[in-house]
Amino acid sequence: MTPHDIYLITGLSLLSVTLAYMIPVYRRDLMMLQQNSYRNERYTRWFNTSGESTTYPRILGCIALFLILIYTLPFRVSAVPSALIIAGCMVALLRRRYKKPLVMTARARRIFITMLAISYIPAAAVWMLTYSLQYVCATVLLEVVASPFILLAANVILRPVEARINRRYYNEARDILRSMPDLRIIGITGSYGKTSTKHYLHAILSSHFDTLMTPGSYNTTLGVIRTVREYLQPYNEIFIVEMGAKQPGDIREICELVRPTIGIVTAVGEQHLESFKSIENVQRTKFELVDSLPADGLAVINDDFPMIACRPVENVPTIRYTARPNDTAAQYRATDIAYTPAGTTFTVTGPDGFALELTTRLLGECNISNLTAAVAVAVYLGVPADKIRYAVENIQPVEHRLSIRHTPGGLTIIDDAFNSNPHGSRMAMEVLSQFTGGRRIVITPGMIELGEKQDELNRALGSHISRSADIAIIVGEYNREALTEGIRADGTLAEDSVHTVDTFTQAQQLLTSIAAPGDTILYENDLPDTFK
Repeated sequence: MTPHDIYLITGLSLLSVTLAYMIPVYRRDLMMLQQNSYRNERYTRWFNTSGESTTYPRILGCIALFLILIYTLPFRVSAVPSALIIAGCMVALLRRRYKKPLVMTARARRIFITMLAISYIPAAAVWMLTYSLQYVCATVLLEVVASPFILLAANVILRPVEARINRRYYNEARDILRSMPDLRIIGITGSYGKTSTKHYLHAILSSHFDTLMTPGSYNTTLGVIRTVREYLQPYNEIFIVEMGAKQPGDIREICELVRPTIGIVTAVGEQHLESFKSIENVQRTKFELVDSLPADGLAVINDDFPMIACRPVENVPTIRYTARPNDTAAQYRATDIAYTPAGTTFTVTGPDGFALELTTRLLGECNISNLTAAVAVAVYLGVPADKIRYAVENIQPVEHRLSIRHTPGGLTIIDDAFNSNPHGSRMAMEVLSQFTGGRRIVITPGMIELGEKQDELNRALGSHISRSADIAIIVGEYNREALTEGIRADGTLAEDSVHTVDTFTQAQQLLTSIAAPGDTILYENDLPDTFK
């Protein structure tokens, strides 16, 4: 075999491995862009704060690139260790599992194809200019190492295309809604609680009306558009629209499309402060729903939050509700709340002597508050009391939102893993504190997206943990210091009852070794892949 043959074999092997490695690398980058709502600025912020630029695959990729470009080392020699490095990185990446894997939607496919086109064109140009496998391999490997820049470029290139597609879908959804003038549209927003309230309201209203709600977490303009185009039927009587927001104007945009007549604001709290910057901005954004309602509409707002209670509403009739029995300013109140391992009993009182005793499988003041809002709207729409009572009794807990289950081994699991926020986490700790049949174990990585208050609010969560739990398992490094500081500062929980682990897998292994029949385990939050 001649040196030229060896050059071709090693060069083509390296090129093949690198091109193969490009696929999972680009898919992972695209997954992170998708988790950041396809917004370059959010992806860039995550990339700059996550340590992603110095992960071992990128460092090893740079080493392999350096080996290829060493002029004093023959390419047929440097290509071998470079190929081994890239192959090892590829195997490690393919073995990784993600909490929220990439969903290859039509938009994701367009971005992925554009990324490949951006990459292949320079590599082909280098080959045509140099006919050098060494330079082509170096070009492709450089593109793999610098994949975030290619991702951002592809997203920018496709903006006009996406805007044109989205406008067409928007117009189709608008026309469908305009063809249904008798459809009642209810908007629900809030820093937290909107998804649960949506499910509870849907369960109650479905007992009396043909009701549709936006599925899953379809709470963006595009998610609502997709719901209208794919799910809304001419015979639907009520359409419940969950409205999320990452920045001011997001809710107003949804309202301009669907034009709700009833709006529910479940909470205004310190959630997503990283993007909103201040609680005042959160308040203004959530109340975009109320401000968009017609004069003959109805606003239903939660007075349990100071930033809601202090906000006057003058453009539309208003119902205020509360889960605090002593708050007499609200028209609808949840009273006589009692928690048991089987669920909760409570009474909703309202105007003109209205009182409805209810039983639910749900736990936590936050869930009772959300149910109270749903009951208030149902009463306003004329749903009979017996149908409300039956629906509430049969509502299933929303998955990962203070849902409860019992294991064959005698453990009680409280699952509040969907997300965590200052108000919800405090409620979860209060629920946990009432389970006194065995030890109370909390597993949590803390709370995220709280901006400058990240450490302060996680220290407060640590204090709640100390007072409510017998054992704490802190997962990951992101909030570890703040949580443990809060636990130590409170001083109720013994130092040897606090455990720190790096991953949820390690937490599960530790739990298996310490949990006993009769114990209650609370899973409070589960950070997405964009946090460590």
